[in-house]
Amino acid sequence: MPRFHREETPLYLAGAAVIATAVSITAFEVLMALALVALVVTRKTWRLPPIWRPLAVFLIGTMVSLAASGHIREGLPQIRKFHIYLMLFLVTSVFQNVRQIGRVVLGWLLAAATSAAWGVVQFAQKIERARDARQPFYGYYIDSRITGFTSHWMNLGCEMMIALILIAAVILFTGGRRRTAWLLAAAAPIGAALAGTWTRSMWLGAFCGVVYLIWFWRRWMLLAAPPIVAVVLLLNPFDLGDRALSAFSPHGSVDSNAHRAELRAIGWEIIKAHPWLGVGPEQVSRQYTNYLPPGMKGPRPGEYYGHLENDYIQYAAERGVPTMLALMWMIGWALYDFARALRRLPAGAAERWVAHGAVAVTIGVLVSGWYSWNLNSSAVLAIYMAVLGFGYVAIRPPFQRM
Repeated sequence: MPRFHREETPLYLAGAAVIATAVSITAFEVLMALALVALVVTRKTWRLPPIWRPLAVFLIGTMVSLAASGHIREGLPQIRKFHIYLMLFLVTSVFQNVRQIGRVVLGWLLAAATSAAWGVVQFAQKIERARDARQPFYGYYIDSRITGFTSHWMNLGCEMMIALILIAAVILFTGGRRRTAWLLAAAAPIGAALAGTWTRSMWLGAFCGVVYLIWFWRRWMLLAAPPIVAVVLLLNPFDLGDRALSAFSPHGSVDSNAHRAELRAIGWEIIKAHPWLGVGPEQVSRQYTNYLPPGMKGPRPGEYYGHLENDYIQYAAERGVPTMLALMWMIGWALYDFARALRRLPAGAAERWVAHGAVAVTIGVLVSGWYSWNLNSSAVLAIYMAVLGFGYVAIRPPFQRM
């Protein structure tokens, strides 16, 4: 049995923090804080991935926007969220190789599968409640969906999207029948929970991420995608087909497509009025009525206007176009680094599944981000920062030492 060394404490705590993102955001924050303290106590070297520069611009832009908004106290929750970005630097500082990454990813997938299993139980309970209430399931469920261990179905959907993409990356780009069997077992509740969240944006993100992976594995396998989608639409299990088709044709009076278009129009009005600094963090929900588009008399009853359901428009409206572009610069830089590394990594290299996984997860996050403010979720942001960090550890970039 390997002996425990004090110098490994930051690694174990950081790994536990990553795994905790699928279970409890409070546990994650405590474990990450302990890992950071351990990193200082053990005097380990901080390693900064190249994307620290655009990330710094994004964070500084957020603070400038807050200061200019005149609503500093109201915007402080977004400043307090800054600590989650430390996960990127923590991961790149304490993880050394793909074997360590693989163990933590498998642990996170197990935690995600547990949350998914609870979500499946919640789904069964909601079916029974809809029957007891003698209500059509679609109308009963749409505003009361499963959440697993998270606080909202969108958060659960995004976590399940990331989990499915990582499972696909491990299976497609590593060997081992035993590992594949375990991963497929975990994929069953995760896939069921993703389906049960009815989060179409996360379905699309997962689809695009997995398509990317299959394209670089066996691209002819993509021919199976259309028949699979057609079968789901035709069989319509648990109204999944209806939910998917509602992206093109609203289901009854439930039309979230029109609401999202409405939110994008509001965001555009805000951006036109405040292109450089936005209205300030946390101010969209407080000021959106001042920027209603022409022809819109007022907010529609029963609709949510707390944010704009779009990463790009939300950040631009809140913090200004330059700050939003800084975030896109960071993500684009990471994609470029991973793609360049994949071109030079030899076939069969263990690092390939991590780099491909980081690219695929980023694709999923970017695609789903057009229909949701997914990066505002602390748990989602934390695991995404960890995935980016894993990618940089795997490709062994020329880190800048701090």
